[in-house]
Amino acid sequence: MLKLLAELGAACAAYHEAHVRDVRAKRIQCDEIWSFVGAKQKNVSEEKMNQGCGDVWTWTAIDANSKLIVSYLVGQRGAEWAYSFMEDVASRIASRVQITTDGHRAYVDAIEGVFGMDCDYAMLIKLYGTPSTVDTRYSPGECLSVENSN
Repeated sequence: MLKLLAELGAACAAYHEAHVRDVRAKRIQCDEIWSFVGAKQKNVSEEKMNQGCGDVWTWTAIDANSKLIVSYLVGQRGAEWAYSFMEDVASRIASRVQITTDGHRAYVDAIEGVFGMDCDYAMLIKLYGTPSTVDTRYSPGECLSVENSN
């Protein structure tokens, strides 16, 4: 069963690589999703870390209108990963685009380095806090404010 799943994943990746090209998106929303392989980074032994275990981030670029995943990258959260991710995003876009990200600093340099002046860029920064009325351990924080900076 795992062999079939791996083959299906490879086929989907090949299809995406070949066919998600020349996208005429107007607005792209980028974000990273945290996860871990084997164990969270703080609990990983040196041996397991050398085998690829620990924290991992999935970078995503989504067309805001169609919800098409234009690009994705699984790796770390540093500047070099942001740059590689933005290079892939740029290689798939066929028109001038507006890109919106969170406040992760790595996006600023990567977008400027890859797109230069050929895109419009904005950060959308959300500030979260704990709800004051309900004590729920696994509920997301309440969105206290949103700041849009261009």
